Amino acid sequence: MKNSNQAIQSELSRRDFLCAALAGLGSVAAAAPKKTAVVSVVSIKNDDIQAAVERAIDLLGSIESVTRGKGRIMLKPNLVSPAPNATTNRDVISALAKLMKSAHKEVTIGEGSAAAEGFNVKGAEVFRTRNSDLLNRMQRYVFDQLGYTELGKTLRIPLVNLHSGEMAKVRVPGGFVFDEVTIHHSLTEIDLLCSVPIMKTHGLAQVTLGMKNLVGVFPGTEYCSVRACMHDLAAKVEPSGVAASVVDMVRANKLGLVVADASTAMEGQGPSQGTPVKMGLIIAGTNPLATDMVSASLMGFEPEEVPTFLWANKAGMKPVRLDEIEVRGEKLDKVRRKFARPQIYPWASIRDVFGAKEIK
Repeated sequence: MKNSNQAIQSELSRRDFLCAALAGLGSVAAAAPKKTAVVSVVSIKNDDIQAAVERAIDLLGSIESVTRGKGRIMLKPNLVSPAPNATTNRDVISALAKLMKSAHKEVTIGEGSAAAEGFNVKGAEVFRTRNSDLLNRMQRYVFDQLGYTELGKTLRIPLVNLHSGEMAKVRVPGGFVFDEVTIHHSLTEIDLLCSVPIMKTHGLAQVTLGMKNLVGVFPGTEYCSVRACMHDLAAKVEPSGVAASVVDMVRANKLGLVVADASTAMEGQGPSQGTPVKMGLIIAGTNPLATDMVSASLMGFEPEEVPTFLWANKAGMKPVRLDEIEVRGEKLDKVRRKFARPQIYPWASIRDVFGAKEIK
């Protein structure tokens, strides 16, 4: 009988242990963050950008699933100036355009560049301007210099100058800086805006990625280019003069895909004066904030270091933490590089020397 009782006690103890262990596992599972977004990270092998872009999109599902129900798509590169090392690699735009055209989408390329020598840059001095003729000539020049005019002709894709032409006003419910924004009418007619930034640091915003790239959607004829008129308004809300206004512009548009060009990135004093960094990566996602957070992490930044992310969270955009993002493709720890940090300047400290004077 004694042995029988001991056997029963032993079995009960074993069951208690298993129950406790399973309960503990349940608690761990309950505490695990829910994945709210998917981001792909792909290495560019043998300089084959086309293959890397295709792989990055495939890891999100496919070009068909990413663009399902979206017939008209605008690709928005970052062509801040005519400088190749500070702008989106044309081959990344080409790869995306070919993918989308193969899925029978109507594709355009849109941009409103910030500055170019001989237009609103004279030597070391940068001016602001709303002059439509100057902005039109500058945009043609930037497209020409970076090979986008040739690309548009080759692929039969229209280039859209977002600075001028027919405009539309779009409401921004709960906007931080703007109750409504003025944007090029073509942005209201597309079904999907795809931001294609070059991965860079930034002296106002810490980093410039998919969301920050939408500064180029503020038309210069309305907000000046460089966007000093926009920065002046935004600085009344927060010091960077850009983060809150970027979030407003994101919410005013149909931004539903970010494909970050990290073939060659920029560290240090970006967005124009930094040092090129060979990263050899393409990062893609349909959640703009999540894609930017992963990209910033690859640069060595925590989410709370980037003002745009904090303002996006204030607007109710998710995710908040990196562990809420499912990363497919490369492991972040294997391809992360700690970028040299930019010197951060509040807009108020530079407005009198950068874009202070206006060309009428």
